[in-house]
Amino acid sequence: MSALPPPYLTPGHPLLGLGYAAPHRSREFLRLEGDTARPSAAEVAEEVPIAFVYNMRPHLVMMATPADYDDFAVGFTLSEEIVASAGDIRGCQVIPYSQGVEIQITIPEGAAEALANRGRQLVGRTGCGLCGVQTIDEALRPTRSVTHDWSVAPDALWRAEAALSERQEYNRATGAVHAAAWAARNGELVVVREDVGRHNALDKVVGALARAGRDASTGFLVMTSRASYELVQKAAVAGVPLLAAVSRPTGLAVRLADAAGVTLVALLRGQSANVYTHPERIGAG
Repeated sequence: MSALPPPYLTPGHPLLGLGYAAPHRSREFLRLEGDTARPSAAEVAEEVPIAFVYNMRPHLVMMATPADYDDFAVGFTLSEEIVASAGDIRGCQVIPYSQGVEIQITIPEGAAEALANRGRQLVGRTGCGLCGVQTIDEALRPTRSVTHDWSVAPDALWRAEAALSERQEYNRATGAVHAAAWAARNGELVVVREDVGRHNALDKVVGALARAGRDASTGFLVMTSRASYELVQKAAVAGVPLLAAVSRPTGLAVRLADAAGVTLVALLRGQSANVYTHPERIGAG
């Protein structure tokens, strides 16, 4: 997207002067082992408030990992259906603000007015999937239908899950961060993003795909978390026909995936998995 600048945290960027600018950093602690105590240190995942401001109107604040702001802005705006396409995002600026970061996003005024009616100045907990939502009808809004009929070989699922752990840089350092990935049909990981919130990680993947002009419907998603309904909803909005997670699904996620035409794979570990919906997409590839 030409409206968005290159990566924000370039040398000299003001955010680098703040203590939480990095996705993680070393913290000292006292290690207790039996009757002994000794000083130690380890990497800790950072979590900062990130405010989304549309057309100079505050919308909400999310707690997230301070990385990939541009992908987060685009992916969140698309997956929450604030605009219909990436081309509707006409500008994006990241600004250090108080104890966090403010992302100022420019969208068509009609879309901004519709967003204002959803409710503004809300706070989302880490990875909150109910962003800017005030009613049950909004939370469980009808999702888009996914009708792509291609299939994925089981080996592609095994390959994607095995490769994901190797690409989790932040989690290797901290042990406290989720990952989301988009894989080609052969299981090759193309985009990987990490965040303390699983929904944030998925939004960052969606944003990265949109910014690169890549069709998300030609591959599948892999998550290191449980499969919740919000993840299914975001996958359907992005047009991704298959969502695979390493942990179990919720009942609502299964029902939503079934209705939306999304193949939901869970407990993807090693060379085993449970396919809960639309198993016709699991085949020869």
